[in-house]
Amino acid sequence: MLVIGLTGGIGSGKSTVAELFAAKGIPVLDADLIARELVEPNQPAFDAIVRHFGARILRDGALDRAALRKVIFAHPEEKRWLEALLHPLVYSEIGRRIATLSAPYCIVVVPLLLETGQRQLVDRLLVVDCPEDIQRRRVKLRDGLTDAQIGQIMASQLGRAERLAAADDLLENIGDEATLAERVERLHRSYLTLSRQKT
Repeated sequence: MLVIGLTGGIGSGKSTVAELFAAKGIPVLDADLIARELVEPNQPAFDAIVRHFGARILRDGALDRAALRKVIFAHPEEKRWLEALLHPLVYSEIGRRIATLSAPYCIVVVPLLLETGQRQLVDRLLVVDCPEDIQRRRVKLRDGLTDAQIGQIMASQLGRAERLAAADDLLENIGDEATLAERVERLHRSYLTLSRQKT
């Protein structure tokens, strides 16, 4: 099976693009959603996270993501600790799920694919891109974050030029959804062709 890695900066439109592929019947695995599953109570990472960070990151017996986000963005060493715990678990689970699929290709959404050195997990890299001012505006509307918080997140991600240089395929998300859907359709046809060549 052809494995397409889908990445891009925060607010670039990765989720929208993933939904467009899913609407075509293509399996989509999202690293962020898998990570959320892995940190639920009674899941592999939950106890380790609570032991490390303490009760300050809990709310009603579950992980308080907002509290955890504040800690890891204020303390880079805590962010590194959390990533060292979660990334191997997430990538292992992605591999396990890919092995169960039967489709011409699948999309694996990994916002930090390049930053975590996991490019080898995918056959092709699709980067969703838009100018940084559009990213900031989308994130502010979607998540209600401050400019400073958005800046911190963007600073923790690979620079736009580096992401673009690493792309096998580039999807500019600066127009309307109909234009984006047309671009996804072209990529879909291309990936179907490539998947036949891979087998």
